[in-house]
Amino acid sequence: MATKVRDIMTGSPTSVSPELDIVTVARAMRDEQIGAVLVAEGDDLKGVVTDRDLVVRGLAAGGDPAQVKIGGIASKVTATVRPDDSTEKAAQIMRERSVRRLPVLEDGRPVGIVSIRDLASGASGEDAAAALADIGAARSTT
Repeated sequence: MATKVRDIMTGSPTSVSPELDIVTVARAMRDEQIGAVLVAEGDDLKGVVTDRDLVVRGLAAGGDPAQVKIGGIASKVTATVRPDDSTEKAAQIMRERSVRRLPVLEDGRPVGIVSIRDLASGASGEDAAAALADIGAARSTT
């Protein structure tokens, strides 16, 4: 089984500018068949937006979706991991922060995203299974 984040992460994450409107980002997510994007200015990570964020913070909030900027609905990044961190560390952070996705940074630049699904496919042992159950039961913030 995988022991490093790099072995299970989704590499080359899609990043968008905080100035893009939510309609443009939603279409990009649809076209790329992804459920989350990183919001960044250059290599500076500003946040994460999920398909759920688009609905709950974007569309349900009202206003013109073509005018709502993605940076305004992005979840703040509260934690990250490195590619060489253990999958156990990623699961622990997800459990502690109640998040389902973590950006993966290398030298301060986003290089991937690791999700609860990635961990589930690479998890081994009783501790990993317990951590995943805790994450799944927690209220998601990303």
